[in-house]
Amino acid sequence: MARPVLLIEDNEQNRYLATFLLQQQGYTVVAAHDGASGIDAARKHLPCVIVLDIQLPAMDGYAVARALRRIDALRDIPIVAVTSFAMTGDREKAIAAGCHGYIEKPINPDTFVASINSFALPGHATEAATRIT
Repeated sequence: MARPVLLIEDNEQNRYLATFLLQQQGYTVVAAHDGASGIDAARKHLPCVIVLDIQLPAMDGYAVARALRRIDALRDIPIVAVTSFAMTGDREKAIAAGCHGYIEKPINPDTFVASINSFALPGHATEAATRIT
């Protein structure tokens, strides 16, 4: 079984689209709707990559990324920020918080999974996910 992708996203429609796209390429998706449940899910599932919305309730994605980086078992898991923040400096702010990558919303369904594949830890993917890299 493929290691899961953790999707931390509060918007139901965005969660549905990302989950659909990732599952179509053979990923197992674990979804969390806020930062605290996302951190718990990361500890439990040790995903191959964490897809992290920046605009989350209570605890924003920057704080979530910093919290994940302080947990030894999660320190090397790639985090990809997915956000509608597209101003000068937003990418740098995400990287400084501990993210490895940055994808702007709205996501492009034609390139989203390939972008996630480029960050995911090796050895995680099913044959289908590996084919599109």
